[in-house]
Amino acid sequence: MPTPLPLFGQARPERADAAENRRKVFAAAEELFARCDPSTVTMDAVAAAAGVGKGTLFRRFGDRAGLARAVLSEYETELQDAMLRGEPPLGPGAPPLERLIAFGEAYVAFLDRHGPLLRSAEGTHEDYLAGAPYAFYRTHVTLLLREAGLGDSADYLADVILGPLASSSFLYQRSLRRRSCADLVAAHADLCTRLLDSTR
Repeated sequence: MPTPLPLFGQARPERADAAENRRKVFAAAEELFARCDPSTVTMDAVAAAAGVGKGTLFRRFGDRAGLARAVLSEYETELQDAMLRGEPPLGPGAPPLERLIAFGEAYVAFLDRHGPLLRSAEGTHEDYLAGAPYAFYRTHVTLLLREAGLGDSADYLADVILGPLASSSFLYQRSLRRRSCADLVAAHADLCTRLLDSTR
């Protein structure tokens, strides 16, 4: 039986006033990130919109990328929970190929909603690859590929499957290549199908 994957961004208990400040900050940040290019949103602007001190914001989140990661963690956790405990084919109970295709569709939808903010939160490509969310998705995909019979190749091919789902790749395909989300979902499903066809 596969080892359970740890959820990214699990919440810690916090004081009521701290929780209220966090809600204000997240609401203000989400509004500003949605209205503007996330890379142009300043910590000063978020603090002012939330009605909290700038020092509090910096102590809690460090910088804009840290704040963006915190805002995204709630949505990341929802997606990861659906992968671990949701209905098939995204959740357990479906064949590996169906689960890989469902994951690609769900993640493209996630990117369509949060792509620019995710790109702002990721930092460098190396930061993205070393981060907890990528590790979670990579482990998930690797386990499905092993289940499908890809053996020692699964570890490498997990990165191949996840490559087009990096926010920078997604935004490139959407903005410069002018591909729709439906096109990207279909292309990613084709990639997964071709890889798994090699085991038949």
